Amino acid sequence: MKPKFTLIEITYLLLALAGMASTWYYNILFYSSTEDTAITNFIALTKTTLPAKSIVADISVVAIAFLIWMFYEARKLKIKYWWILIPATFLIAIAFTFPLFLFFRERKIRRNSLGLEQG
Repeated sequence: MKPKFTLIEITYLLLALAGMASTWYYNILFYSSTEDTAITNFIALTKTTLPAKSIVADISVVAIAFLIWMFYEARKLKIKYWWILIPATFLIAIAFTFPLFLFFRERKIRRNSLGLEQG
């Protein structure tokens, strides 16, 4: 009998949870410690230092590449409901959605290899 979750699937799920927890820990700190909680202020503050600008540029390229790859990979593997991860990338964090997509992808590939998927 095959395990319900493989080690790599568990790893991806743990990374997704860590990505959500770590990013939202700082988001919650921001929203609880500032008077101007507008999203425009949040975004403006990411442009206040050169290191912050570097990280934003880095993450922006990664996010665009991930969304393009996810679109084609999900369609190729026929992963259901993959599109939910598009808004989640912007509303939660790419640190959450990228490993979560890897989890769904890994499960789909494993199910296909075991002959558990139909058409």
